Amino acid sequence: MEKNKIAISKYIKKRCDSLSKTGQTMEDIFNEIVTNNPKENAYLYFDESGKAISKTYEDLKNRVFLTASKLSNLLSNIARKTVVGIKLKNSPRWQIIFWALLMSGHIPLLIDAKLAKENTNNLLSQANAKALIANDEESFICPSYRLNEIMNENDDYSFRPDWANEVIFCSSGTTGDAKLMIYEGKNLSAQICSSYEMASATEDLIYPERIRILAMLPFHHIFGFVAVFLWYSFYNKTIVYPSSMSTSDLLYAIKKGKCTHVYSVPLFWDGIAQNVNRTIASLSPSKADIFERMLAFNTNKITKKEAGIGGSKFINDIFKKKIMGKSIRYCISGGGFLSRKTQSLINGLGYPLYNGYGMTEIGVTSVEMSPNTEQRLKGSIGKPLYKVEYKIGNGRENENSGELFVKSPISHYKEIVGGKIKTVDYRNEFFPTGDIATKNEQGYYFIKGRIKDTIILSNGENVFPDEIETYFKDIKNLNNVVCLGAKKKGESEEKITLVCEVDNSVNLDAIKKIYSDIYAINATLPSEKKIQEILIDKRPLPMSGSLKVKRFLIKEAIEKGSNDFVNIEQNKKEVVSFEGYDKKEVENIQNKIIKIFSKILMLPEFKIDPDSIWTSDLGGDSMSYIEMVQTLDKAFKIEIPEDKYGLLGNVNDFTKEILILKYGDKSSKNDEE
Repeated sequence: MEKNKIAISKYIKKRCDSLSKTGQTMEDIFNEIVTNNPKENAYLYFDESGKAISKTYEDLKNRVFLTASKLSNLLSNIARKTVVGIKLKNSPRWQIIFWALLMSGHIPLLIDAKLAKENTNNLLSQANAKALIANDEESFICPSYRLNEIMNENDDYSFRPDWANEVIFCSSGTTGDAKLMIYEGKNLSAQICSSYEMASATEDLIYPERIRILAMLPFHHIFGFVAVFLWYSFYNKTIVYPSSMSTSDLLYAIKKGKCTHVYSVPLFWDGIAQNVNRTIASLSPSKADIFERMLAFNTNKITKKEAGIGGSKFINDIFKKKIMGKSIRYCISGGGFLSRKTQSLINGLGYPLYNGYGMTEIGVTSVEMSPNTEQRLKGSIGKPLYKVEYKIGNGRENENSGELFVKSPISHYKEIVGGKIKTVDYRNEFFPTGDIATKNEQGYYFIKGRIKDTIILSNGENVFPDEIETYFKDIKNLNNVVCLGAKKKGESEEKITLVCEVDNSVNLDAIKKIYSDIYAINATLPSEKKIQEILIDKRPLPMSGSLKVKRFLIKEAIEKGSNDFVNIEQNKKEVVSFEGYDKKEVENIQNKIIKIFSKILMLPEFKIDPDSIWTSDLGGDSMSYIEMVQTLDKAFKIEIPEDKYGLLGNVNDFTKEILILKYGDKSSKNDEE
């Protein structure tokens, strides 16, 4: 094992040292990529029949040269060293266009392929871009060229490269005065060489043998650009392009392309975890037991002997084959908060999933690399990469919690804000990330959340919504969920608010069950983490290009009193009809239920109205709810069905249910008549 680490270390350091001896320009990076192992496959994609097609680094070199010659002709009226936007989805052509633009002397501005026209024009304007390469059919504020136009241009074999040396990334904000980060070749060379000491921590991230990495993360985003495109191109590995971002095409690419590395955002890993949980729920008790033992064994919670057949490679491979295949060796989650539950489940499947950290302004600066499962499951972002320095708060010796600051040669060296360029120096100064971090005694860092998202309670307690929302993500019929602090008009302080996105097919009973499940989980949380209000968003939750929910937009809308948010418990207190039943009997049952409510909740009876909801109005939780139902069963000599738990929420609901159980459903008979 030690010999293998030494061999990998030599391999990485040799490549980094070779780059360091050059001028470390974008041209130098490209030459290192295409000349070291020209016969290795640079990328792999799938044709319409699903057949895998691959091209070598030698092919890439030739295609980039010819495309650069076409661009040189096509953009001949645009001065060299000016900005040209790239607004394309991931594909081999993105890779070719990126290098070809640089080779033809233009600075690429990387834009989200799905970005709306108005926002795209804003970015183009602020970057002073002179052209755009996109497949959109609409027009923009500068000339735009589609891929087919470029490819139909004549080749010019007499073309002489005149390289540009900058790349521009956009921050997540694309309206108003957007912030654009400019990186030069030296920054990106430092990013490549941040891998210099990786072999001392892991043998699985970068190594000489074949690596195939899935191009799921968009290359306009710093995570996808660095962790997939730049690093693995530099080490002459194969980038596997799925035909689309649909789940079926992604899984096909992973399995058919025999991907060894899969990097994505928490939303993807949460989706895999939810599908696995649904699979477990559908298994027979004996198979589910084997599955659970396998998960426990793979996360070192039980021994191989205790796992029995669940600890065998044969069983693990059977389950892997049904999920993401057997070829995966390394997974990274970045770009957001990864829940412990999801991380534990994915690792339990035998897919090593690690946390990484970075930002558009600073590049990728750390990743957990420990092969130790227990360390991996702590949720650390690892330690700073080579030549990267972290500090927390003011950097005092005993300060282990506060804002994270980063200093490194990777960080951008210029930025554009409001159309104006200024030079920055985060090689010698610390960049304030806006993230709250902690550091343990072993030097590992953990991200708690964004400062701007932190909810400050009236008692001064800081609450981090990223952690809270992970408790609720697996609830049935919830498409998505976000936690935030919101203060409505007339309220004196922020409430911990859970905003839910549900499918259009979900009916009122299912939504009531969602509320019930939320309250059941809420009852188990510490008081400072309990949800204080639940809202259903009538629309899909707004997402950024990096697949994170835009909390600030939701918070702003709630605080302005938008009608897009519904509190079912406030707005849906349904009138319960007792038609067909004896009025005196109804009142007797209601009074008896009120007494039971009063006793269990320790509330005076006058505070309990027949339509007061157990949870939101009366302060009950899931445990006291179950106690109350059992008391009702005993008092009325009935048995309320378990599938009604959570759907019955007030005295009237229970009165009607008891009447139906004792005398039958008379309202339905009246309807028939």
